[in-house]
Amino acid sequence: MTPHPDFVGLLSESVTKAQTLEQLVRPLLELLQAATGLESTYLTTIDLGAGVQHILYASNTRQLLIPEGLEVPWEGTLCKRALEENRPYTDDVAQCWADSAPARALGIATYASTPVRLDDGTLYGTLCAASDQRRPLAEGAEKVLQMFSRLISQQIERERLVHALRQANDTLAMSALTDATTRLPNRRALMDELGRRLNTLAQGDRALVVAFIDLDRFKAINDEHGHDAGDRFLTAIGGRLQGALRGDDYVARLGGDEFVVLSSPMRADATHVAKILHDRLQAATTGQFQLAGPVIDYAGPSIGVVIAAANGCDAEALLAQADAAMYVAKRERRGADARR
Repeated sequence: MTPHPDFVGLLSESVTKAQTLEQLVRPLLELLQAATGLESTYLTTIDLGAGVQHILYASNTRQLLIPEGLEVPWEGTLCKRALEENRPYTDDVAQCWADSAPARALGIATYASTPVRLDDGTLYGTLCAASDQRRPLAEGAEKVLQMFSRLISQQIERERLVHALRQANDTLAMSALTDATTRLPNRRALMDELGRRLNTLAQGDRALVVAFIDLDRFKAINDEHGHDAGDRFLTAIGGRLQGALRGDDYVARLGGDEFVVLSSPMRADATHVAKILHDRLQAATTGQFQLAGPVIDYAGPSIGVVIAAANGCDAEALLAQADAAMYVAKRERRGADARR
């Protein structure tokens, strides 16, 4: 087998166009066949903890078949023997490593490999070439193996970096939409969800019910028991509100001592659902709260519930309507308390 006449050009194209490890490795394995003069080339991964080696990608010609997905015990592999003995190539596998069961099973006679190591020295796997015939290794093939191993290692590191950056970005995005105290969606997330639900009102038979919840006497709890207890109370309220949700109901902390719950019932059931939702939220947030210290007997919040019009209402206006309904409920509660 002779090297491809445009080896450098094909290598450059493979490296510059590859977006994933697979997109890089597959053309490299074909080039490696030409560079080594061996008909089967493959990349493995090694799990030292589990003691197994896995063939990740392979390229085969002629009759020797190194199957992708094959998993073998690491202990008996040619790769392990080659690393331990610092023997990157042999054309007499049967003589050098006669006791290697994977080599016998696959029919490997000639074998060349190099380790693939990450930046911290961790052994990721091996890059290998093999034949079922005794063949000399083409001149310069060991350097090509080593160069391809470094290219693969760099791609693995790039993908890990991109993955880490995406995770960090997801974490930042989540924190930007999450209330730090209660871990509920915050005002920004609420307004996004409210806008989304309003946009779907005209497209189906769903209504939108908004419950605005204000924690009466929350300042007194803070003053009497301290801000830590106040934060624990907010978290407990958030947990109880979550427990009172049904179906695709949605709860968020608007800020301070205010929470909002959204529900999207069928339009014909909206009035009934609004009443049921009010009563369920009131019951869930009224009663005794054990706050890892003080026990608070809470008389419950003021809750205002409104139903969005089918069209012509934006998120801020709807929230203002629910807020106004909450203040009506608050005045009624104060009036009832005064008459007692």
